[in-house]
Amino acid sequence: MLAAFVVDPYLMPMSLDSPSLAPDRVLLSAAAAARVAYIADRQKKPAILRLSVEGGGCSGFQYRFGLDEAVDAEDAAVELDGVTLVVDPMSLDLVRGGMVDYVENLGGAAFKVVNPNATAGCGCGSSFSV
Repeated sequence: MLAAFVVDPYLMPMSLDSPSLAPDRVLLSAAAAARVAYIADRQKKPAILRLSVEGGGCSGFQYRFGLDEAVDAEDAAVELDGVTLVVDPMSLDLVRGGMVDYVENLGGAAFKVVNPNATAGCGCGSSFSV
């Protein structure tokens, strides 16, 4: 039996019985999974989204996204609806417990990282500091 708790539906990444709901991982929202599946299908590539963190940006670190061909042995991986999100160990230390989402609004559409480790970020949301 699951304990009752409140979940913000905007941040609800997957079913409550998923083993991926853990603070040592990075989650993938349903919206992000759907967008990755669409892009991968159009580009005829595997539905594997790689999130990495690099030095740079206006806040010190910046997120990088790209489709990948395979999951490396040392990667942390989470799957939702046939889409796999992979994060290398070094990047995982900076985004652990976060979630990759896909948002569309009047300003455009983009993948967004909800990162509980970020202490500051830039206005566009693509860079952060810890």
